[in-house]
Amino acid sequence: MSYCFNKTLKNRNFDTVIDQVTEELKNQGFGVLSEIDVKSTLKKKIDVDFRKYRILGACNPIFAHKALIAEPHIGVFLPCNVVVQENKNGDVEISAVDPIASMMSVENESLGTLASEVQLMMKKVIDNLS
Repeated sequence: MSYCFNKTLKNRNFDTVIDQVTEELKNQGFGVLSEIDVKSTLKKKIDVDFRKYRILGACNPIFAHKALIAEPHIGVFLPCNVVVQENKNGDVEISAVDPIASMMSVENESLGTLASEVQLMMKKVIDNLS
């Protein structure tokens, strides 16, 4: 089982793709709680040059609340991460976590339904990118 869904967009501006991903997440009921600029962080912390790479921490509060009620420690898997990175050829790749893959290690049947619903939403985010 793959642990993420991804799509590559050709000839696209990185920042424009970030905006589009954020909008598609919003369309599916997610907000971006955190944004980690890996390129900037690695340069600042260890003086390494790295490609454009951002991690968006996406959260749907309704599903997060249901998951936290079902499993008190599930917060270790939250939020749902979406990665936007620029490949060597300039294409921009977007990857979203598969919540079913990340929740498989938790022995709680009620999370399966939630993870399936969130999986469909994350797939729509990726599928709707163009």
